[in-house]
Amino acid sequence: MRKVLVIAYYWPPAGGPGVQRWLKFVKYLRDFNLDPVVYVPENPHYPLVDENLLSEVPKDVKVTKRPIKEPYAWASLLSKKKTKTISSGIISEKKPSSLEKILLWIRGNLFIPDARKYWVKPSVKFLSGIIEKEGIETIITTGPPHSLHLIGLELKKKMNIQWISDFRDPWTTIGYHNRLRLTKKSQKKHKDLEKRVLTNSDKIVVTSRTTQLEFEAITDRPIKVITNGFDEVLRPLELDSKFTISHLGSLLTGRNPIVLWEVLQELVNERPEFAKQLSIQLAGVVGEEVWESIGQHGLQSYTNQLGYLPHQQVVEVQQKSQILLLLEITSEETKGIIPGKLFEYLNAKRPILALGPTDWEAGRIVKEIKAGISLSATDAPALKNVLLDWFEQFEKGALRANSIGIEKFHRRELTKELVNFIAWESS
Repeated sequence: MRKVLVIAYYWPPAGGPGVQRWLKFVKYLRDFNLDPVVYVPENPHYPLVDENLLSEVPKDVKVTKRPIKEPYAWASLLSKKKTKTISSGIISEKKPSSLEKILLWIRGNLFIPDARKYWVKPSVKFLSGIIEKEGIETIITTGPPHSLHLIGLELKKKMNIQWISDFRDPWTTIGYHNRLRLTKKSQKKHKDLEKRVLTNSDKIVVTSRTTQLEFEAITDRPIKVITNGFDEVLRPLELDSKFTISHLGSLLTGRNPIVLWEVLQELVNERPEFAKQLSIQLAGVVGEEVWESIGQHGLQSYTNQLGYLPHQQVVEVQQKSQILLLLEITSEETKGIIPGKLFEYLNAKRPILALGPTDWEAGRIVKEIKAGISLSATDAPALKNVLLDWFEQFEKGALRANSIGIEKFHRRELTKELVNFIAWESS
């Protein structure tokens, strides 16, 4: 059985969506005659932790760990709360404080491409021996953090291996990148590193067609779109008795769905029966501005903040909810973002309300497989009509999704695509 080295930062007990992709690939690789060796940090700084995910790591998979030096320990001496939220990707929409400006400038300009850069050099030295000892022919780096691609870049220089770089998110075009207070010199350095990774990888994997087109303008290397997916076989659960609208995952400030709060406020004021049944559920980290907006629209009494939930509880909340809310920042840069939660939403088989930019790739998936409705995040009249229609169906006990063809997003099918791409040779 051929071996493949997977170099990742997020790994159980890390929580959140970043860990799921490669945890699931590793789970199924052996079904296709590939034996994974996983390399992860020994002492990482995970903003979210889910100990339950440890049980999903295959018992016979070799996981090798090495210490990592990260700056968050000393940065937290300045402000533990601000450091944690910035490391989680939550950047305030309000005018940043002086401390936030300092932390963002340090993060953006002193740690390029990111705060895990000091793991690159020791990892290259350590992994060179592992690759020779294990007879590994293919390595895969997955980012963000994109510093892990620099490990692949250096190993590719030294050794006769195939290197595949996997981008769960874009690099220099991701939404928060321009908010890191980068100098022109730092911007150029990010661009240069991105180009070096893209032009020296043997193959590239991305999660959206938009990112594929973006990278094709930079490199002629083969690029394959492999989305995220779902894995669990779900047992039927009884639906919530309330008209629950649930968002699962971190609700970053930029995704604050102001129009949704406005429409819900109108419906609560206009229709007593709607007000009686409405329940908003938010699971995960919620930005301060989001909670303030909910209060300003008189919706706090209808809203239940669930906090961070273990993955299994997330799955159950998704299954029992009447409506699943999918949100994205409205901007040109976010059109290619396909949140990992979309595929778990599909597996839950509940109607999806997708609010985001026009021509949002995730929204197109929702429409194509008839999993729900995708609207512009500013289209209040259409949103109000959809909610009224779905509420009428809810009252009749007839609110359901009629998705088609979701099987192609099962993690095993996606792993099969990955294995075929690993083995594929260009003519």
